Amino acid sequence: MSTAEFDSLTEAAGELGLDPGVVPPTERRDVDLGDGQHLSLIQWGGTDPELVFLHGGAQSAHTWDLVALGLGRPALALDLPGHGHSSWREDKDYGPFRNAEAVAAVIEKHAPDARGVVGMSLGGLTAIRLAAARPELVRRALLVDVTPGSADAVAAMSAVQRGAVALASGPRTFDSLDDMVNAAVKASPRRPASAVRRGVIHNSRQLPDGTWAWRYDLPARRSVEEMSGLWDDVDRLAMPVLLVRGGESGFVTDDDLAEAQRRLPSLRVETVPGAGHAVQSDQPAALTRLVREFLIDG
Repeated sequence: MSTAEFDSLTEAAGELGLDPGVVPPTERRDVDLGDGQHLSLIQWGGTDPELVFLHGGAQSAHTWDLVALGLGRPALALDLPGHGHSSWREDKDYGPFRNAEAVAAVIEKHAPDARGVVGMSLGGLTAIRLAAARPELVRRALLVDVTPGSADAVAAMSAVQRGAVALASGPRTFDSLDDMVNAAVKASPRRPASAVRRGVIHNSRQLPDGTWAWRYDLPARRSVEEMSGLWDDVDRLAMPVLLVRGGESGFVTDDDLAEAQRRLPSLRVETVPGAGHAVQSDQPAALTRLVREFLIDG
């Protein structure tokens, strides 16, 4: 992967009011998972990773750029299977159970001493499964705007309420990159257009015919049983867990929050005002503060 992939970090640092000179070294790496599969990741900093970041569906590791810059700590941001530069699966199973298997293989080899795992949306569900199945790999878990009941909440939403998430069910190809950016900007009213454009560039690819497509595969329909089974995984969590809700998001309903607290009485909950579902993009400074308090200083 060309180092040009990370040229935009200088612009991103400027948006956060950071000195561009503090941008840490970054590197794109691939991890062989066997059976012709690989998982791609971004390594932040040159020392042992303290944090592992898992993005949401139809996103990529770059969704964490602003948070990673704000933290300035060594970390791994993973492209989940079927996303970013990771390989696609023939069975199109990109659900939390399969994802957790791939993530576990990466953490145990490349971040065995990480302080915690941060997962947003699909990444948060993956973190729940990983923490239940391999608790030794997840010392602390920070979940961004998701519970096992979020899929039902999303099904009841309009496209406007889903925000940028609705792009995944929209057109698969666009005539130009600008058309793609414009669609994403329209669906992301809480973010600077420059930040949205960076995200689209990282999450798109130009096809041989000159059109542009998203850099992720469409998943097979997930079963109700799989999602509901994650509630049982919540029962098994013994490590500290923080759930961060977007103050303007409907992805975590009050009923689902109550269920999560019933199953995990120790659950800490924080709400970030002015944020939709993608708290890391809408209010990166606020999420950075919570990650630092909970996973670095906690």
